[in-house]
Amino acid sequence: MIKYVGAIDLGTTSNRFILFDKQGNIFESAQKEHEQIFPKPGWVEHNPMEIWKNTCAVIQDVMIMSGVSADQIDSIGITNQRETAVVWNRRTGKPYYNAIVWQCTRTDAICKSLKEKYGEDFFRERTGLPVASYFAGPKVKWILDNVPEAKNDVKSGDVLFGTIESWIIWWLTGGSATGSHITDVSNASRTMLMNLNTLKWDRELLDAVGIPESILPEIKPSVDSNTWGTTRKHGPFQGRIPVTGALGDQQSALFGQTCFAEGEAKNTYGTGCFLLMNTGNKAVKSTHGLLTTVGYQINDEKPVYCLEGSIAIAGALVQWMRDNLGIIKTAQEIEPLAETVDDNGDVYFVPAFSGLYAPYWRSDARGIIAGLTRFANKGHMARAVLESCAYQTRDIITAMNKDSNVRLKHLKVDGGMVLNEMLMQFQADILDVPIIRPTVIETTALGAAYAAGLATGFWNGRRDLKKNWSEGKRWRPNMKSKMRDDLCASWAKAIEKSLDWK
Repeated sequence: MIKYVGAIDLGTTSNRFILFDKQGNIFESAQKEHEQIFPKPGWVEHNPMEIWKNTCAVIQDVMIMSGVSADQIDSIGITNQRETAVVWNRRTGKPYYNAIVWQCTRTDAICKSLKEKYGEDFFRERTGLPVASYFAGPKVKWILDNVPEAKNDVKSGDVLFGTIESWIIWWLTGGSATGSHITDVSNASRTMLMNLNTLKWDRELLDAVGIPESILPEIKPSVDSNTWGTTRKHGPFQGRIPVTGALGDQQSALFGQTCFAEGEAKNTYGTGCFLLMNTGNKAVKSTHGLLTTVGYQINDEKPVYCLEGSIAIAGALVQWMRDNLGIIKTAQEIEPLAETVDDNGDVYFVPAFSGLYAPYWRSDARGIIAGLTRFANKGHMARAVLESCAYQTRDIITAMNKDSNVRLKHLKVDGGMVLNEMLMQFQADILDVPIIRPTVIETTALGAAYAAGLATGFWNGRRDLKKNWSEGKRWRPNMKSKMRDDLCASWAKAIEKSLDWK
């Protein structure tokens, strides 16, 4: 019997289910978008029940389209938008509030209070993270502070918190009856609550933020041969399949790109942009605005750490051009529109809709379009949108080179935007290093599949996974250094103009 591994990819704008074969190729997939909820400026929410229903829907679509039965699926891996927080009732399965999305800035006041009381280093030394509204811990505190029912139910032990993979794993493995309340080390490392060295919830951090340990999931390895549970016969798979692997989406892309060696890096161009470099079994402290995070852990092996640069708005800016301005009707139209002009016309777009993330960490920044003249048209706007992804990536690479003392020789890329040829060429030009796109660009979902399949022995080890990786296309830099320097100087000027707005 031919077998497959299933990956559930719980993204910021959509959910997907993909079946992968032994060679790491996509056999069948389905995708469904969910609503983006914006109650106030800077606030971003999702409906957790919609995410669960859409997960079931894409699974059912794949099972029907592929004709694959549950007993043909070896295992299930999960990958997810990492810092988005859900708080729900263990008896009813009902969320107390919408999921607060990683992009949401409502916890600025909480974060400011934590920094004033404890200092930035109190958290960074233990977690590798700055105090920022980006991370899950302050979001949980906000819910407990602002939803009386949640606060009251903590006393009875009925309250559960989890990032999105915890929420879906709980439902997949039985919900209120038998659901496993777990998270993996990569997701736990994004809460501001886990100690990077012990890989356990840190009592002093919990007390500082004001979160009871009773609501937290159990922390597990990313690849865990001890199954967390199985899917239910009456669930979307209509059969029992082991759930054995989970990784936050960016760590999952690193895993899917098989960046297993120290110094290897990848950049994922999705809703946001996220660049991770493998630093081996050592947690490298950043002094240039990057995050130190857990990359992955395989069973009881030592964890692998990463340096990470996070960009809040990348593909989301294309979506904004489509939905808010109506300049394009589909995301795919952005490239041909950008190609109607020869350059950016001196237009720069800083998409600081939720402040600026790495390496600046300025929540006071807001989005600006700089350099406008009567000459500028929508083609220049489209080009500025795409180029902003490349400039932000360059800012992170510059910081990463300084922190790691390793100069990047090439950059592996993945995510939906890497199909944009103009963006990839400009990225190579502005970084002055080759850009490499793999044959399979859905590396986030592939990483989750690899995690699950490694746990069960579907794949024998990392060497098997390395054999599956193949280069799809390479872009080489083709820009004179003077032009590169001039463009980057103008970008730096635009960044400066975006600061101190809020």
